[in-house]
Parts: sequence; C-alpha cells; structure tokens
Amino acid sequence: MKKLINSVDSLLDESLRGFAIAHGDIVRFNSDPRYIARLAPSKPGKVALISGGGSGHEPLHSGFIGLGMLDAACPGQVFTSPTPDQMLAAAMDVENGGGVLFIVKNYAGDVMNFEIASEMLDCPNASVLVHDDVSIPEHQGMGRRGVAGTTIVEKIVGAAAEAGLNLDSCKALGERVVRSTASMGVALTSCTVPALGKPTFDIADNEIELGVGIHGEKGRERIGLIKASEIVEKLAHTIEEELKPAKGQHVLLHVNGFGATPLIELYLLYNLAHQYWDSRGVKVARSLVGNFTTSLDMAGASITLTLLDDELTRYWDAPVHTAALMWGC
Repeated sequence: MKKLINSVDSLLDESLRGFAIAHGDIVRFNSDPRYIARLAPSKPGKVALISGGGSGHEPLHSGFIGLGMLDAACPGQVFTSPTPDQMLAAAMDVENGGGVLFIVKNYAGDVMNFEIASEMLDCPNASVLVHDDVSIPEHQGMGRRGVAGTTIVEKIVGAAAEAGLNLDSCKALGERVVRSTASMGVALTSCTVPALGKPTFDIADNEIELGVGIHGEKGRERIGLIKASEIVEKLAHTIEEELKPAKGQHVLLHVNGFGATPLIELYLLYNLAHQYWDSRGVKVARSLVGNFTTSLDMAGASITLTLLDDELTRYWDAPVHTAALMWGC
C-alpha cells in the first residue's frame, strides 16, 4: 500500500483540518465530536440539513456544506458510520428554528445511528433515506444502497430549504427525488482501505465489476473488459428499466468518478450516455460530471439519472456555494 499519510490513526483528523483551513470562508471544523458545519449561520427558521457517513467518499458529504446545500456533515472513519453523538452535536449546533432533516444513505450503520440521534434530538426532525443503486434488487437484504444519487438529493433539497420550505415539505421533496433517481456503477479496480492495507477485493487486469458498491463491495456481475460503449449500454439499460423515462422527459445526467478515473474517461462516458438517452427521445436538460461520490482510489464510474420536472429543475439551478459545487453566486 502506498498512501500519502502519516498514520492510519491520524489520517481523518489531519485531512478534515486541512479541508477546513482550505475552505475557511465556507466551513468550520469541530473536532470533538467530529463534524463540519457552515461558517455563516443560516436564516432563522430555515430547515437544517445534515448528512454524513464513512469517510473515503469525498467530496461527499463535507464538500457539500454551504449555501444551498448542507448545514453540517458528520464524517466517520473510512467506510465506517459516524456515531450518534456526532449527529446530535451537529444538529444542536446548526438547528435554527426550522427543525432538522437528516439525509441518510441506506447502509445499516448509517441508518441505525441516525435513527438513534433522531430519537435523542429535542427538536422537530425527519429523515430522507437514499437508495438509488439499481444494481441490487429491491427485495434483497436491507434493500438498495445509497450511492451517487445522494449528491442530487442534497443539492435539490438544500435549495428548497434555503428557499424557505418547511420540514415536512423538504422531506417530501427529498423522497420524490429519491424515487426519481437511479444509479449504477462499474469498477475497473478495487479500492484500498488504509486500515486494511490491501485491496478490498481481487480483480484481474482484464475484468470489470458491474454494479459495484462505493465501499468496495462486489457488484452484481464480473465480466471481461469490454468497450466503454458496451459498459454504458449495460448501465443505462438497467437504469432505463427502473425509471422508464418517456420520450420528451427532461432528465439530469450525472457521471460520477470513483476517485482514480481521469476526466478524459468520465467525459467519454458522459458522451456515450447522452447519446443513449438522446436516441430514445429523452432530453438531457442538466448534467454533472466529475468525482463527487468516490471510493478512495477505486478506478471506475457510475451513471445516475434523475427525472426532472419544473420544480426539481428550479431547485437544481438555484445558487449553491460549497467547496465542491458552486454556481449562481
């Protein structure tokens, strides 16, 4: 294992301190318990949005704190859920009279710990559960994992909260975005968790993993390496079967890198995915390309599609000022 670290034990805190210094105009770092919060207080009565999860997926979630997105994020150790005391402290810090909405990816540890924090929190609160990974059948185990669609949920609901929607309306909107969003990824390599010191799974140079999870979980199928056009066809077809977009439907197309895939390849995938939907009469009205929900040093990418309407498009276009997303400000 080759990593630019001092030690496994100090990695997270040193990284978070660096992040907070680099973006000191947007965020502040609380070290005990560990969370990142907005530097500027929100408007009185605004719903506070809080998310979090295991580290290693940067810029998710800390990179999405700021105007138009999250108020705070709770990072756990690499691929490990944060603890309820982190979530509780973050919520008490940023709650400003409008209640708290937790945005939670569908993983057992995250779900359990956010539920505990919700029960302990002495203010109105609710949760949105993100489960956009359509590589997993809905009936299997805990259900579908929350993956790159989380970015879309946090952006749209964050804009709605900024615009003054109340807690119930923000929750309903978030759940609508989840229902309108589907993702599926492919891995060319595994990732290496620093504490483990070796790749999470073995994969040959001439193999790819379809439907891989963002924690290095194996996918639904391992096949031989094929052309990018064939990979996109497989991913997009699965998404199409789930969402069934009609001709003329406006969509947001998000191509997300897992951390070790260069932009030249991500934009190639975007071009192919755009062609796929365009050939079916589906209108790609908005786009997002880059590394937003990563898996440490994994090579690979995911495709996310969100069905848009006028309201969702308006909130997507609304101003945002975070470390990882910034427009309209």
